[in-house]
Amino acid sequence: MSSYLALLMFPALMAFIIAGFPIAFSMILIASGFGIIQFGDVAAYQLLTKIEDTASNSILAAVPLFIFMGAMLERSGIAERLFEAIHIWTRRLPGGLGVGAIIMGTLFAASSGVVGATEAVIGMLAIPVMLKHHYSKSLMSGTICASGSLGTAIPPSITVVVLGPVAGVSVGSLFSGLLIPGFLMAVMFLVYIIGVSYFRPEMAPRVEQNESDISWQEKMRITLVALLPTMLLIFTVLGTILMGLATPTEAAACGALGSVILALAYRNLTRDVLWQSAIKTMNISAMILLIVLGGSMFAGVFFASGGMATVQSLLMDTGLNPWMILGLILLIAFIAGFVLDLISVVLIIIPVAMPIVRMLGFDEIWFCVAFLVVLQTSYLTPPLAPAIFYLRAITPPEVTLKHMYKGVVPFIIAQLVVLALVLAFPAIALWLPDAMSGPSW
Repeated sequence: MSSYLALLMFPALMAFIIAGFPIAFSMILIASGFGIIQFGDVAAYQLLTKIEDTASNSILAAVPLFIFMGAMLERSGIAERLFEAIHIWTRRLPGGLGVGAIIMGTLFAASSGVVGATEAVIGMLAIPVMLKHHYSKSLMSGTICASGSLGTAIPPSITVVVLGPVAGVSVGSLFSGLLIPGFLMAVMFLVYIIGVSYFRPEMAPRVEQNESDISWQEKMRITLVALLPTMLLIFTVLGTILMGLATPTEAAACGALGSVILALAYRNLTRDVLWQSAIKTMNISAMILLIVLGGSMFAGVFFASGGMATVQSLLMDTGLNPWMILGLILLIAFIAGFVLDLISVVLIIIPVAMPIVRMLGFDEIWFCVAFLVVLQTSYLTPPLAPAIFYLRAITPPEVTLKHMYKGVVPFIIAQLVVLALVLAFPAIALWLPDAMSGPSW
């Protein structure tokens, strides 16, 4: 009976969230209430243990470091300089401004891993230029949302840093497993933008020739000054992790220091930049880590109450084959991504899903990569797409929700194609971790 009582934790959690309670406090309250009902005073000790486990998790120390790195890149003007350098090379292409936004999103995602920050920075830089050149509002909206969403699928991703310890999977192996699907997704976005701009030039008018008198030598100088330091920062963070030279936390610390050095080199390191970056880091880190704590407490009570065994037996009794069960888990994650932030979806679903995935004999890395692609797709999918809410906050009134909903559809289709490829050909997610013998941190 107590195991079936544990299943009521999920409807109770949804009720709290719909009522407007913050997700972190909702999970903590549900865990405390059901824990006391099930175990009495012993629940207090169990929940305190979860607090200690979360506070002492060394991998989670990478979260504030990655956030600080992204905040420094944004506040110090490094991102703006990078966008301008990319723009001078892509502006002549069909949909050149959109191509530049996707490339910028890819580079920014590979150097910070903070999804919302990526979209906000690219949107503030690209939207005024796109509107000036009379880009289709739907194409512009879809491009900005898609470029920002790459922070989930291209490492180093904050979501992966949280998912690894929760799933009991190497963060380094997840990073390497995500690399090919993430870049494949970015390439598909680029192909779509160039294709639609070529066949329907009215959607993305080309920049007039007389608008740029920059010499080839000047273009090279601007590119080297903006791009090389950023690529060095990406190698410092991502390269050292993939090659097994540093743990994610060590690489994040090097990246945070590198972003400060870059700001200093560009003469943008001021007291205000440091202060604003630190404040933003503290706010976002506190929010994420409190959600992680709530998810850990929620999962702990659910497991101890026998909820996991009940879920397993219910799924096995349905008579569904392993692939259908896997599809059901991914569908639940997709739906949850509509109403919850990505970290919360990871913390609620992964502790329940991973034992089932292992029992069914699926590869853990492969499943986690597919799970993250699903999360990224839900991040873009209307009507409750978080990407659209971020975009709504930085666009002028003439860009409507209708433009945004219409604009993201082709990019959602591209993500579903990548998901289908990952599910059909597991080597897309597993080849690089196997080749590099993913470090086990």
